[in-house]
Amino acid sequence: MAVPTIAKGPSPIRRAPRARKRYRRADVAWGYGFVAPAIALFGLMGVYTIVYGLSLSFATWNGFTPNWRWVGLKNYSDLLWNDPKYAPIVHQAALNTMWVMIAVPVLTVLVAFPLAVLLNSVRRLKTVLRSVYFLPQVTSGIAVYFAWMYVLQPDGAVNLMLGSVGLGSLQQPQGWLGNTATALPTLIVITVWSGVPVSMLLYLAGLQAVDPTLVEAARVDGASSWHITRHVMWPLLRPITAIIVLLALRDSLQGFQTFLIMTNGGPGNHTNVLGLEAYKLAFLSQLDPTLGLSSALGWMLFVAAVILAAINLRVMRRAT
Repeated sequence: MAVPTIAKGPSPIRRAPRARKRYRRADVAWGYGFVAPAIALFGLMGVYTIVYGLSLSFATWNGFTPNWRWVGLKNYSDLLWNDPKYAPIVHQAALNTMWVMIAVPVLTVLVAFPLAVLLNSVRRLKTVLRSVYFLPQVTSGIAVYFAWMYVLQPDGAVNLMLGSVGLGSLQQPQGWLGNTATALPTLIVITVWSGVPVSMLLYLAGLQAVDPTLVEAARVDGASSWHITRHVMWPLLRPITAIIVLLALRDSLQGFQTFLIMTNGGPGNHTNVLGLEAYKLAFLSQLDPTLGLSSALGWMLFVAAVILAAINLRVMRRAT
C-alpha cells in the first residue's frame, strides 16, 4: 500500500534565525543611538582635552596670545632642574606632597579601621553614630575649611582649649596655620578627618560581610577580641585596605582644595603641594606664559598616579 505523500510548506523554524537577526540589528542600532551622545561628549570633553593638554605641555603659552611657541621637553626640564625660579618651588612642593602621601593613608587606616570595629560592635544607636561619623563627608567642603580656619586662629578654639587645660606651652601665637612647623601637619590632620568617613564605611561594610562562623570558631578556640580583630578580621579586609590606601594616595597626589582655601601654600611655601602648584601656574600667574608648565606638571602627576596604582595592584595580587 502506497504511503501518501504530505506536502510540506515553508517551515517557520527556518525564518526564526533571520527574524532574530533582524531584531538584533534593530536593538543594536537603538543601543548605539542612545550611547552616541555620551560617546560624543566623552570625545569632546575627554579625548580632545587630553590630547590638547598633552600638546600644551610641550609649548609655552599664556592663554591669550593667538599662537603657541613650541619648546619640546623644555617645560619638563625647567620644572625638574633647569629653571632657577620654578624648579626649587616644585622640589619643595614635591617634598610636601611626599609627606602628605605617607601620612594621610597611614593615619586614615589607623583611624578608620578601629572606628569601624567599634561601630560594628555597638548594639544601640548604631545608625545615629554612623550618621555622626559620616557627617564630615556630606558637609560643604568650603564651609568646613573656613570653620577650621576660625578654630585654628591665634584666638581660636584650639589655643583656648589648650590654655584652659593647662597646656599653654602648646599654644601657637601665630595660629596653627601661621607657624611653619605646624601648618603642614595641621592640614594633614584635616585631610585625614575629611577622608575617614568613607574609609570607615568601607571597613564597616567589609566587617559585616565576614562569615560569623569564622569569628565563632576563633572564640571557641579561646581567641580574645584583640586576636580576632588582628588575625581574622584584618587579613580578610586587605582588599578594602588596598582600595582605601589607593584613594588616599590619589587624593594626596592630586587634591589641593584644602591647601588652596586654608593656606594657599603658605607660610613660605611650607604647605605648597604639586596639585596646588599646577593650579597656580595655570590660573594665578597673570599673563606669564606658564600654561605649558602647568600642563607638564599635571602630566607628571598623572604618570606618578598610574605608577602608584600599578604598584598597589601588584602588591594586592601578591597579598591575596
